[in-house]
Amino acid sequence: MPDTVNIKELLEAGAHFGHQTSRWHPRMKRYIFTKRNGIHIIDLEQTADMLGKACEFIKETVAEGGKILFVGTKKQGQSIIEEEAKRCGMYYVNQRWIGGILTNFTTIQGRIDHLVRLEDQQTRGDFARLPKKEAMMLNKEIERLNRNLGGFKEMTSLPDAIFIIDPSKEGIALVEARRVCIPVVAIVDTNCNPDDIDYPIPANDDAIRAIKLITSKIADAIIENRIGEISVPAEATEEVQTEEEVVTEETEVEEVTEATTTPPTTEPVSEKEQERE
Repeated sequence: MPDTVNIKELLEAGAHFGHQTSRWHPRMKRYIFTKRNGIHIIDLEQTADMLGKACEFIKETVAEGGKILFVGTKKQGQSIIEEEAKRCGMYYVNQRWIGGILTNFTTIQGRIDHLVRLEDQQTRGDFARLPKKEAMMLNKEIERLNRNLGGFKEMTSLPDAIFIIDPSKEGIALVEARRVCIPVVAIVDTNCNPDDIDYPIPANDDAIRAIKLITSKIADAIIENRIGEISVPAEATEEVQTEEEVVTEETEVEEVTEATTTPPTTEPVSEKEQERE
């Protein structure tokens, strides 16, 4: 069992509750443990295993300098997606998936550039010289663009992987990711098709605690790998410092040995001292 999460944490978060038996996808059968009171129960052992594999993939992607795009526009996950993506320094979409973010990125980039120019003008105080109504309209436009594009306005190229909450709701994002061959990690409930996902994590995608737990584990995997990257130069410097210390110690030892082995210089005895003797 992977050390990323244990079954007890998943159980307490309510990750085992699926949808009603009438709203299930047949291809999720292999991840369903049983059904109780008309609700499917997800096999949490497989959830823990699949989450571990997803975290390993995320670590490898970030280790190669890759970027992850967090996607979750459903009400239960909006704030979680924003919080965890900011915590690990990645991009996110939590309000509305704008068609073409992945397949028509050049056009989306043009809108982002427009937003950045407006923000620059606002910072310089150019809006103060405009009529009040026009300045108010521009401020509203900045607010609207930030709401839809603010989570990924610093994304200058396509992400290397995307993490999705509820791929049945984020169908457009999933289709675009598959079209441009971007790997997908997703929380799949019993009403989703896991075959469309590269790294499916079978779990409840409606419970806030379950979304928080799984999303935080993905973010932790990113942070852990970044800390590892940062600590490598520090270790290298420590090795260099120890080598320098060894060299200085050896030099000091050589100087001490030379001082002890060198015979003392004898001064010539004066004539008066010879007479006294």
